[in-house]
Amino acid sequence: MLEPAVVTPAGLTIARPEPGEYAPYYEGYISLITGCDILATLDGQRRQMMLLLSGRDESDGDIRYAPDKWSAKEVLGHVCDAERIFAYRALRISRGDRTPIEGFEQDDYVKNGPFARAPLAEIIEDYIAVRRATLTLLRNLDEEAWARRGVANKNEITVRALAYIIAGHELHHRRILEGKYFSRR
Repeated sequence: MLEPAVVTPAGLTIARPEPGEYAPYYEGYISLITGCDILATLDGQRRQMMLLLSGRDESDGDIRYAPDKWSAKEVLGHVCDAERIFAYRALRISRGDRTPIEGFEQDDYVKNGPFARAPLAEIIEDYIAVRRATLTLLRNLDEEAWARRGVANKNEITVRALAYIIAGHELHHRRILEGKYFSRR
């Protein structure tokens, strides 16, 4: 049974995305999100991530739970990069841009990103800025924009699906940080 849609403070009704609004691959992220107030979820995630990261020192950012895995700083940098890309897709699609949007290779972004040498505090600040920008974008969409469809990485997707993907992707990686990086400390 589908959960009821939530009416935002601006009076908009934003329903959960349904299958067909996104590629099946993204179900793994979307299914992680409970409830249907995506804006409150995204805002709450920012606070939860800050609780997880508060009090961490530079050595915590360099932790790798296995030699071939990203460091904690690289995971957080990846979350920021992916959110920027998903929010950019949401921006373009919400504005009615029908130009297909290319995919991206996450491993290249991490490999070529500054995360390994950047201070952990700087990456945390970046996460805060990215999430605030995402929330500002989404809070200012009208009802029609939320339902608009576009093509990203050769798959049709809606703006509301992208919002849930952003939240699910962040939650997926936060759980990895909690369970595999910071559980021993």
